[in-house]
Amino acid sequence: MSAGVPEGYDPHAFWPFAVAVDLAVFTVRDGALHVLLVERGQDPFRGRWALPGGFVLPRESADEAARRELAEETGLGPDAVDALHLEQLRTYTAPDRDPRMRVVSVAYAALLPDLPEPRGGGDAASARWRDAGSTGPPAFDHDHDRNLAFDHDRILADARDRIGAKLEYTCLATEFCPAEFTLGELQQVYETVWGVELDRPNFRRKVLNAPGFVQLVDRPPRRTGGRGKPAALYRAGGATALHPPLLRPPPPEPPSPAP
Repeated sequence: MSAGVPEGYDPHAFWPFAVAVDLAVFTVRDGALHVLLVERGQDPFRGRWALPGGFVLPRESADEAARRELAEETGLGPDAVDALHLEQLRTYTAPDRDPRMRVVSVAYAALLPDLPEPRGGGDAASARWRDAGSTGPPAFDHDHDRNLAFDHDRILADARDRIGAKLEYTCLATEFCPAEFTLGELQQVYETVWGVELDRPNFRRKVLNAPGFVQLVDRPPRRTGGRGKPAALYRAGGATALHPPLLRPPPPEPPSPAP
């Protein structure tokens, strides 16, 4: 049996479409969750903000395309791009999601510690970190900029939900931290992504009781400001899953209606 193209197979019998990648890249800056956005320099949606991304080339995988587009559109160096934790989010297939033609997008979520401001390149006129918050759209300078191009608002919301959920059951939070971090810095990641305030002693106990979550660094503690004693430094441990999970607090009960 031949492994080549079957006899009589006609590829032109199927409607052509393109495959693209889109990336929701998050970081924690100044105590807030930020997402990396690019200003589109070409039509469609010229001048609108969007997630970085682009078309998959004929001889590359979606993962390769995601890293290439991220480097081209943001100016992030190869070391920063290669170090990203990239995770496929889902595939977006709505027939009219792109006005040019039928485009199927493989979306990714990526996490990284704080980096300097990116710069635009490729099809992007500029690139910036924008405050993504734990809910709602990113913060923009003008109201007319609030909607992202294409269906990127939906992709961003899905990516934010995925990251918030994964922080409960995996060690993903350490991807937001530098190589060495304090437990206070790790707690800030959870509070920022979840949009809640956590009890410090309870958080510390849960983190240290989770096997392989963090590993104590053998160096002098770091002074983090204030009058408290210097904080011990940790690095990411060898585990990938949290046992037991670190569950986010339930939302507060709505106030009872007045009698």
